[in-house]
Amino acid sequence: MNVHRPELADVVRTHQEDLLARWNSVLSREQRKALRDIANCRSAALGGRVQQCQATARARWLAQREAELLPVPYFHVVFTLPASIGRLALQNQKQIYAILFRTAANTLLETAAEPRLLGASIGFLAVLHSLVRTT
Repeated sequence: MNVHRPELADVVRTHQEDLLARWNSVLSREQRKALRDIANCRSAALGGRVQQCQATARARWLAQREAELLPVPYFHVVFTLPASIGRLALQNQKQIYAILFRTAANTLLETAAEPRLLGASIGFLAVLHSLVRTT
């Protein structure tokens, strides 16, 4: 039996009108475009949907990415904005996220350089992962 499992595009298509009614005034042009692209994902608007088993291709891709990893320990560090800054960040993204990234970078570099802690020069990769709470 082929049971359709809802995907993000399904959820967006179902609730996009309500979401825009509530949040359109604070969404940037790029966010509205991303929302449209998600809604159109795997639809006829973007060339349709192809169903096929890609387990072997996925496993091969994962093995190739794993081979690229450096044989060094790593740490996952998360910096979170206080909820009180959430709406401000939605309306002033470039400024707030620039401050967040700059502060996170300085914190990581200074903490790692501290001789009592690590005493090292480090490299890092920063990724913005946002979550909008509606309550």
